[in-house]
Amino acid sequence: MTDRHPRVTINETSTQEADCEPDSTVCGLRDVLDRIGDTWSVLVIIQLRLHGRRRFGQLLRSVEGISQRMLTVTLRRLQRDGLISRTVLDTSPPQVEYALTGTGESLTVVLRQLVDWATDNRESIAAARGRWDRGADTPTHSL
Repeated sequence: MTDRHPRVTINETSTQEADCEPDSTVCGLRDVLDRIGDTWSVLVIIQLRLHGRRRFGQLLRSVEGISQRMLTVTLRRLQRDGLISRTVLDTSPPQVEYALTGTGESLTVVLRQLVDWATDNRESIAAARGRWDRGADTPTHSL
């Protein structure tokens, strides 16, 4: 059995740009932050943290709004980054389970802090957006 989805290639799962030197600190940081800042990745990681091992269909149903193809791409990216593991079960038909790795588990600590921050600041951000939308916080620079 193949470990690759036929329509998802390594080029589709890579976020590294051609001009980015792999040994560059900024490049490595940007590459990691791209994964953490990806909404689908965060939601999949949260589901795996909350529920433990999950099959593809379970993740598809629990991550609201994600398409089958986007879930496939997201899982491949997370697996490539070592944040999740993929286990093919010896059943008929074969089933696949996904789980967080140690690195993925450690990321959930940081994500929890981010969720807490978003929860604590949601109202003040909404108020700031309201002021901005009304024009109260719009810059009035003239050239």
